[in-house]
Amino acid sequence: MNRSITIIVPVFNEADIIEEAINQISEIASKWRYDFSIVCVNDGSSDTTQEVLERCAHKNSKLKIISLSRNFGHQIAFTAGLDAALGDAIIIIDADLQDPPEVMTTFIEKWNEGYEVVYGKRIIREGESVFKTMTASVFYRIIDSLSDTKIPHDVGDFRLMDRKVVNILMKMPERHRFIRGMVSCRIC
Repeated sequence: MNRSITIIVPVFNEADIIEEAINQISEIASKWRYDFSIVCVNDGSSDTTQEVLERCAHKNSKLKIISLSRNFGHQIAFTAGLDAALGDAIIIIDADLQDPPEVMTTFIEKWNEGYEVVYGKRIIREGESVFKTMTASVFYRIIDSLSDTKIPHDVGDFRLMDRKVVNILMKMPERHRFIRGMVSCRIC
């Protein structure tokens, strides 16, 4: 039986870039030996994102759209995508293309080696202000001091999770989710 990959793309006011993101993701995923689907979660966009998504879905049978009634935030959009994901592995990537979609192939290689969670870590934080870099550093120091569970620094939500991990994650009762923390482990 062939395994499958679901790629979740949360979007909020991404009308200018979402079509390019879907095209790049589809082109890369079409080279895999796995079946794939793309789930775009429109998190209450107020621009023409929904119309662009619908146009893309007419051209791309691999694309599914979930439209939230209003802006609920990034983590809820992820959760809505996870609820709809059918793949044996799930990849989360933002629509803004700040994370290079070609890295998804490396994630899958690691998954094939047996890793259940594979995440991308930023080595260079291009385009981020000193303030943003400093506040991120302070945030992770505070989280580290308050928790026994280590959250990897400079890691966003760009990651692959095996179906087993997603099933456990979706059973967690948290309403105010912080997926980076929920997926982290003591040995990261």
